[in-house]
Amino acid sequence: MSERPQYINSGGYLIDFATPRVMGIINITPDSFYSGSRLNSEKDIIARAVKMVEEGADIIDVGGYSTRPGAVPVSEEEERQRVVAAINSIKRELPASIISIDTFRAEIAREAVLDCGAGIINDVSGGEADPLMFEIVAKLNVPYVLMHMQGTPATMQDNPHYDDVVADILRWFGAKIFMLKSAGVKDIIIDPGFGFGKTRQHNFEMLRRLGEFSVAGLPVMAGLSRKSMIWRTFGTSAAEALNGTTALNMLALLNGADILRVHDVKEAVETVMLFSELRRSQDVPE
Repeated sequence: MSERPQYINSGGYLIDFATPRVMGIINITPDSFYSGSRLNSEKDIIARAVKMVEEGADIIDVGGYSTRPGAVPVSEEEERQRVVAAINSIKRELPASIISIDTFRAEIAREAVLDCGAGIINDVSGGEADPLMFEIVAKLNVPYVLMHMQGTPATMQDNPHYDDVVADILRWFGAKIFMLKSAGVKDIIIDPGFGFGKTRQHNFEMLRRLGEFSVAGLPVMAGLSRKSMIWRTFGTSAAEALNGTTALNMLALLNGADILRVHDVKEAVETVMLFSELRRSQDVPE
């Protein structure tokens, strides 16, 4: 097993993983799967970002393109307008904040980093939607979240199939990590992509075996927040999935997650605090 890195470098700021980190989600979209995460006005965006930082978010993830199944496609110009304005507003209010740009388009990633001050690129397509993405990431010299998705947002839930969901995704990660390292990308975070081209059974198996992804020797991000694997189990909705999210986030931490990507920062930070106390108790001699 490869030794996992202790930190990543985001614009000269070192994010260490001695304690798991929390990434707060800000969606500049009218149709994200969880309506409580949708923001449009500058005032609301700034207020949400400030609240997240006050609650303990380490990273703010800004996206302008909903990737839920069946989402309406968004033009590159529309996505650009949404995220550039949002990141600029957040950076003006919170200049020390670490912003992640959630996009699969290399040019938008480039603009978000160079023109707006984003420090991390979060690509749900793992470089498959834009062949220039890996080259751009290498040139920008920023951390890159490599997420697995089977298919596209339009097709990903059309009968997804794996021989072994964890082994198949690990093979995919291996090939992509080699490409990224060959291009000169230094800091990589892997995200197995809960809900992206996986059935509910696939998702729970990935969570149960999340520790196996540490074989890649890279930080692991878990994006379980209010996903359908939770609320479909309950027969409810995303709006009623906070308690289930918290339960699964703790399982993810116990199984090796380094970053929790969430809509609800306060609850995630409290989960990390409890997990950290649990881990410290193991080091105290009886």
